[in-house]
Amino acid sequence: MPAKRFSISQSIIVLVISLFSLSCLFPFIMVISGSLSTENDIINYGYTIWPKHVTFDSYRILLLGSNRIIDAYGISILVTVAGTILSVFVTSMGAYVMARRSFKYRNILSVYVIITMLFNGGLVPWYIICVHYLNLKDSLWALILPMLANAFNMFLIRNFMNSIPEEINESAKMDGAGEFKIFYRLIMPLSLPVLATVGLFVALSYWNDWFLGLMFVDKQELQPLQLLLRTLVSNVEFLKSSSNASAMQRISAQIPSESIKMALTVVTIGPIVFLYPFLQRYFVKGLMVGAVKG
Repeated sequence: MPAKRFSISQSIIVLVISLFSLSCLFPFIMVISGSLSTENDIINYGYTIWPKHVTFDSYRILLLGSNRIIDAYGISILVTVAGTILSVFVTSMGAYVMARRSFKYRNILSVYVIITMLFNGGLVPWYIICVHYLNLKDSLWALILPMLANAFNMFLIRNFMNSIPEEINESAKMDGAGEFKIFYRLIMPLSLPVLATVGLFVALSYWNDWFLGLMFVDKQELQPLQLLLRTLVSNVEFLKSSSNASAMQRISAQIPSESIKMALTVVTIGPIVFLYPFLQRYFVKGLMVGAVKG
C-alpha cells in the first residue's frame, strides 16, 4: 500500500511539472505564431496559438537584409564567446583573491567591489574614458571590455570558493605550486558548477546587449545582431508613423510591423537556447551553493 501511494504521488508530481513545462512553452509558441500571422489578424484577433492565415512576409522582409544579418550574427557570436571566456576567467580570478583567507586585504578588496555595485561615475565620464583614453571607438573590444567584470558574479563565485577547503591550497603549495597554478589546476575545476552558472549569465548579457554597440560602434560591419534588429524595428516604426503622402501611407500599411517583431525574436532566440541543455546540470547546483555559502 505505501508503494502504491508513492507511485500515485509521483505521478501527480510528474503531471504538475509537465503542465508547468507546457505553460512555459506557451509564450514561445505564440511568438512563432505571431511571426507567421498577417498584420490584420494580429490587430483584429491578437496573438493566437495557431495563425489564422499563415504568411512568411515578415521573414521575407528580414531576408532582404540577409547579408547584414549574417554579418551581425558573426559579430554577436564572436563577442559572446570571447566575452564569456574572458569575463569568467577575470571574474573568477578576482573571486579567488577575495576567497583566500591568507590574503589579509581581502576584506578591503571586497568592500571596494561592493562600492562599485552601489555607485558609478556616470555615463559621460564612462564614455570619455572608453573613447578618448581606451580608444574603443569602432572596435570589437568596445563590445567586450565594458562588461568584462561584474561585481555580483564575482561575489557569487567567491561564496562558492569559500566552501573549498583551505588545506587544498596549502598542500599544493607544499608541492611547489604557485598561486596561478593552484587557481588554474585546482580551484577552477572544483568551481565548475558556479563557473557554468556565471558563464550562462554572462553569455546572455553579451548576446542580448545592444547598448554598447549603439554607444561605440558606427561602422555597419561591426554592429551586433541586437543593435541591427533594433534598428530595423525603429525603421519600420518610423515608416508606420511618419508617412504623410498617400503613396507612402499605402506602402507603410502593408508593412507587418508586429509580425516582424515576432520574427526578430525567433531569429535572435535560437542560438542562445542551445546553451541551456549543456549547462542545465550545473545551473541549479552552482546557483544554490554559491548563494547560500558565505
